[in-house]
Amino acid sequence: MQKILITGFGFMGSLHAQVYALLPAAKLVGVVDDNVDATRAKLARLGLDAPVHRDFAAALAATNPDAVDICVPTPAHPRYVRAAIAAGKHVFCEKPFAATAREALALAAAARRAKIKMQIGQCIRFWPEYQALEAFHRSRRGGRLLSLHLYRSSGRPAYSVGNWVNKEQQSGGAAFDLHIHDTDFVHHLLGKPRAVTSVGTRDATGWSHLFTTYRFPKFAVTASGGWNYPAQWGFQMGFEAIYERAVIEYDSRAAAPLMLTEGGGPRQPMAFTPSEVGEAQGRGGNVASLGGYFNELRYFVDCLERGTHPAIATPAQGAESVRTVLAEIRSAATGRTVRL
Repeated sequence: MQKILITGFGFMGSLHAQVYALLPAAKLVGVVDDNVDATRAKLARLGLDAPVHRDFAAALAATNPDAVDICVPTPAHPRYVRAAIAAGKHVFCEKPFAATAREALALAAAARRAKIKMQIGQCIRFWPEYQALEAFHRSRRGGRLLSLHLYRSSGRPAYSVGNWVNKEQQSGGAAFDLHIHDTDFVHHLLGKPRAVTSVGTRDATGWSHLFTTYRFPKFAVTASGGWNYPAQWGFQMGFEAIYERAVIEYDSRAAAPLMLTEGGGPRQPMAFTPSEVGEAQGRGGNVASLGGYFNELRYFVDCLERGTHPAIATPAQGAESVRTVLAEIRSAATGRTVRL
């Protein structure tokens, strides 16, 4: 049984708490949040029971967790990661890992030196439809990949505590907070691109929509992502992967979201392994499904139970994704291609 302490109980922290309640090998032993009364009320609404602390050090002493799940705003990630490592606790840290690649690499190195098991919350690596694409790609069943396009679009986020997501100095804008999911999946599926070329739109929240071409020698890869939409527009994510002998399409808004056209056959729903769980309670973010979040946290807890280091969404991989997104932002700002 793995004892988990969550820091930050906004949308993501409360979602993670719901997942841990579904995992037999995990127990939520405490929550750290400045808004103690509001956090207690939210836990009660979710039917969860855990002590709430305002001070992280006191919470560590009181709960003696095996792992710390860090769901605070991005600028605070390094402070909590370092404190957890210093206390000898394993770490799950939400994305983006850190505000700079240098800081992310330093944290990854600190975890490695301390022999701490650590995973970054790049949930799309664990999303069932993206896992289906990965399995198809690895099988080489469709022949050579010709092109891949990914997209992620959202109404203006209004769910973050203190509206921190809409403040560039805290979230890094949509490019860094939202689009990073697809950048990370490009790394996961295809490896590091040679260079990136990006254009985008910028407003008071930062780079609010980014359009990127990832430079690979043998196939074309693009992604677009942002929140340049009215608050009530909703959310949509998806991809289109074109192979020599197949096309796979995913549209989160479609009635049959994952489609396959293979060889001379018809366009039809593609079989995949759906999530074992349904939607989150008290939805406040873009995605209501627990699916990818459940899969990533189950994987993390399973690694802790087995005593093995996570091999998916590692700190080093998280640092590479941060580095690439920052290169995309630099490309959009300068109008130049940036080599990686």
